[in-house]
Amino acid sequence: MPATCPICDKPADPAHAPFCSRGHKDRDLLQWLSEGYRIPVAENHEDGLDSGESAH
Repeated sequence: MPATCPICDKPADPAHAPFCSRGHKDRDLLQWLSEGYRIPVAENHEDGLDSGESAH
């Protein structure tokens, strides 16, 4: 099975693998640089510093 572009599903071009064109390759890079692929993470406050309780 030939590889397809992860953005548009057209056949991948070996010169721009795994993408079909330079434009889609650049588009993916811009997503990485702008943190577009960032996965949200719940913050863990085990130290109690940000638990909302006042320390007296």
